[in-house]
Amino acid sequence: MAFYGHVIKALIETKHALLPHEPNDPAAAQEEQLRDLLETAKDTAFGKYYNFAGILEAEDIRTAYGERVPLHDYQTMNEEWWKQQRHHPDITWPGRPEFFALSSGTTGKKSKRIPVTEEMLECTQRVGRGQAECLANFDLPAELFEKDILMLTSSADLDEKDGYKEGEISGINVSNMPEFMEGVYKPGLEIAQIADWDERVQRIAEEAPKWDVGALAGIPSWMVMMLRKVIEHNKLKNIHDIWPNLSVYTTGGVAFEPYREVFESLLARPIVIMDTYLASEGFFAFNARPDTMAMEIALDHGMYFEFVPHNERGFDATGTILDKPEVLDFRQVEEGTDYALIVSTPAGAWRYMIGDTIKFVDKAKMEIVITGRTKYFLNVVGSQLSEEKLNKAIQVLNKTAGSQVKEFAVGAVKRAEDGEYVHQWILGLEAGELDAERAKQIIDDHLKEVNKNYAVARQKALKDLRVKVVPADRLYAFLEQTKKKGGQIKFPKVMPEEKLTDLLAFLG
Repeated sequence: MAFYGHVIKALIETKHALLPHEPNDPAAAQEEQLRDLLETAKDTAFGKYYNFAGILEAEDIRTAYGERVPLHDYQTMNEEWWKQQRHHPDITWPGRPEFFALSSGTTGKKSKRIPVTEEMLECTQRVGRGQAECLANFDLPAELFEKDILMLTSSADLDEKDGYKEGEISGINVSNMPEFMEGVYKPGLEIAQIADWDERVQRIAEEAPKWDVGALAGIPSWMVMMLRKVIEHNKLKNIHDIWPNLSVYTTGGVAFEPYREVFESLLARPIVIMDTYLASEGFFAFNARPDTMAMEIALDHGMYFEFVPHNERGFDATGTILDKPEVLDFRQVEEGTDYALIVSTPAGAWRYMIGDTIKFVDKAKMEIVITGRTKYFLNVVGSQLSEEKLNKAIQVLNKTAGSQVKEFAVGAVKRAEDGEYVHQWILGLEAGELDAERAKQIIDDHLKEVNKNYAVARQKALKDLRVKVVPADRLYAFLEQTKKKGGQIKFPKVMPEEKLTDLLAFLG
């Protein structure tokens, strides 16, 4: 009998019932988060420059904050402030950060360095505890609460720099694991510190029979590769043959739906799948209840959020933010509208645009979904295709054709024969076969049906679609050229013409 599991489950359910994790007044909670951030950082160089003390005395601190502090992208924040923060204390946050997170980025991009303070780590852990408490909403067996948790992260072997350490955010988080997690965390710090992805996965496959894994966490593309390695190495039919108590998978990093069929094919039975929004800049939202993949935004965990409409009120046609965009707080957002997310955090990020777009699907429950990136949408000829719509097209393709497209890339390229634009799709198959012409027809028909801008573009400037089908491993090999493989690395869905041409040349 799982005595401790029953105790832990009862404690979670009791706390969840008596002390609901969500704030009774989200708007008031957000004002409190902003006030705490400003108060803590008012004596830093950034706080003095933008007069945080004066903002705190304003009748409406949210309005005053928006008027006095400009929006920042990474380039501005890094060049003007964060570079100094690596060597000097009290620049954008009290003291010096112990860590800098290297953003996973995408092929061909130089990694960004995002400060990670002790307060930011505590903030991330508070959001994690909030999600753990929401397990009370799921009908999970008590035995699960005694099982191992396998987190597939980037390498925890952090690089020593001038008084700080740097690595990808998942590696930093694992290196700062709460004590209560140490007994159940797998694969353990020794394996997690192996820098080479293939070697690390091989070790996981070898050690897998020793563990009783009840929960998984990690980006779906690499999770699928790891599970297949465990299955192949141990000569299994499915992953439940070795981990029969596996009941929960916490996904994140990229949209899960394009990977659902491939992932579920590795299981013997359905498990609970929970989404998370964990970026280099913070842990922003998590799935809090069953029967949805929408995530509850963490409004009372130490961060302040603002939202810029991802339309003509906030951005131009190239995805560049306007000089004077409309900026909203939580009280003003509407369901169903795409917004660029702006964050202020205890890492010393101030009105910082991280580049993601989200939309509220249930404002009363504070639930959002990630819809893509501010610049990762396909609009060269007015097709207005967000990453969310592209992911949905692949989901429809897999369901209609019975295919297992695991990764994809798409971009607008000019035809050599006449200079007219076409959409070039590259589809990475996990297994099986897929006829390129049938895939083209399914994708084209679906996008015409759900997106009127795309339908109009197909009648005018967008002359055709081209589809190339390759094994997914070939796309990962392209990533490996730039030493970007495993962990938190995401394959770019939308590519500029030059990068797409490089990929096509690599694929031959």
